[in-house]
Amino acid sequence: MQNINEILNKFIIQSGFDERQYGPGGQIVKQYPKDFLDLKMKVSFGIGTPARVPWISYLAPGMNTSDGFYPVYLFYKKEKKLILAYGVSETKESKTSWPNEIEQNYKKIKEVIDKPPRYGDSYNFKSYSVQLENSKINFYDENSKPCGSKDLENDLTAIINFYKKAVSLEITQGDSKIEKKIFSLEEQLEDFIIENWDKTDFGKKYDLIYDEDGHLISQQYVTKIGKIDILAIDKKSKSYVVIELKKNQSNDDTVGQLARYMSFIKEQKKDDNVKGVIVAAKFNEKLKYALKMINGAEAFLYEVDFKIKEFK
Repeated sequence: MQNINEILNKFIIQSGFDERQYGPGGQIVKQYPKDFLDLKMKVSFGIGTPARVPWISYLAPGMNTSDGFYPVYLFYKKEKKLILAYGVSETKESKTSWPNEIEQNYKKIKEVIDKPPRYGDSYNFKSYSVQLENSKINFYDENSKPCGSKDLENDLTAIINFYKKAVSLEITQGDSKIEKKIFSLEEQLEDFIIENWDKTDFGKKYDLIYDEDGHLISQQYVTKIGKIDILAIDKKSKSYVVIELKKNQSNDDTVGQLARYMSFIKEQKKDDNVKGVIVAAKFNEKLKYALKMINGAEAFLYEVDFKIKEFK
């Protein structure tokens, strides 16, 4: 296990805790581990401008910070408070959330911090005061007792273990949820593409979109005429790219849906060069001709490579 004290020290300093001593901070998220205790670890200091509340989140498969629930460190710079929270996404309303006992037994952050700039509806698990002493960040619990590496590690391990059980319950509770998790391939395809974006052909040409606090908003992009599966930006032209995913065969009805979203983005974003992409397992003849009538639209086939190997 990585030393959580070292990770948090670097995180607090890079958040701009004391710019007089450290400068604005080298906010380089690639310096951080990508996973922790079998969960995906994400770090954000903001996109373009510094985040009002930098964060470190720990995500189960299928979860993301803009749509889900997850353990998260939130650093409130003004208050010099680091909160380990039962995180709840605020970019989109998640279909799933923490068990009821969390709401019953823990205070929301807005009850702990007066008028927090973000994440007030997440639940406070542990709150640490942050102090700079002898060129090192030290942490103190709610009773002003020093928190060492072991204390921080135990707190994080406890909330992660609870999270893993909560996620497991979501998956296995009721036949309908099992079917939804296992067989809704369209959603799984979407999650897989997002999680492996940089390894796909899309990642070479297009950028995903994040809000100012580093939350992904490309996936299930909300518009008043519906949700776009993925909205991206072309790296070269900086124009928008509408991507629609279909789990099975796609037909010319899909082209109508794509054209509708492209037209909406063109009007709302003042972008005359919007592109459109359809991804499906197979296409019929009708779609080929329908696509020819839409400037900037193209189609891609996906393939699933499934192998069984003998265990030796």
